[in-house]
Amino acid sequence: MKPKALFNWSSGKDSALALYQLLQEDQYEISTLLTSINREFQRISMHGVHVSLLEQQALSLGIPLVKMELPKEPSMEEYQEIMKKTMSGIQSQGITHSIFGDIFLEDLRQYRESQLESIGMKAVFPLWKQNTPDLIQEFLNLGFKTIVTCVNGAYLDKSFAGRMIDHSFIKDLPENVDPCGENGEFHTFTFDGPIFKNPIPFEIGETVKKTYPKPKTDSGEENGEYIFWFCNLIPK
Repeated sequence: MKPKALFNWSSGKDSALALYQLLQEDQYEISTLLTSINREFQRISMHGVHVSLLEQQALSLGIPLVKMELPKEPSMEEYQEIMKKTMSGIQSQGITHSIFGDIFLEDLRQYRESQLESIGMKAVFPLWKQNTPDLIQEFLNLGFKTIVTCVNGAYLDKSFAGRMIDHSFIKDLPENVDPCGENGEFHTFTFDGPIFKNPIPFEIGETVKKTYPKPKTDSGEENGEYIFWFCNLIPK
């Protein structure tokens, strides 16, 4: 019998490719998708995609979805408490493994593994340490389609938000930007590909700028702000 697994679904390209690889290998029973949602705005954390489009993705994938709703700016204590409650419900379904699309962020992997180990679950990273230029080429060659929904202004300008990822997009990326955005340079919404029963319909809305304060310096002084560009996707 295959172990039952939870898939941490971001709605973007790395999640889609990792899920594709897992379904091909058929080593786990993917029982549930888990996605973090901003409770106030009803949008996927960091990606900025409306929950209705996420729900359409889950229906097209044919996998049940669990939405973990978080406050606008949760403290670490709040986050861990909500996660603990969510994972308790998931474990009651006999799920023993938790799968992530992370590629090479070592500290994040260690955090995930330690948190899961504390509740008796195992973490799985199907894309771990794979070459990101090769991964994005594989993603495109498989026929996946994805759009950039969030851009980190420290790496890319507004013009990259709302673009489809294709060979032209990859060519236009600055040298310091990972082609999979693995350092948080950009986030995506995947709306078609071999794991979907049907494409997810949407229209491209306006791109908006949002700023977030950086942590204060050790002396307590303001330290500037982070700038992000979000492209709104409108469900059809």
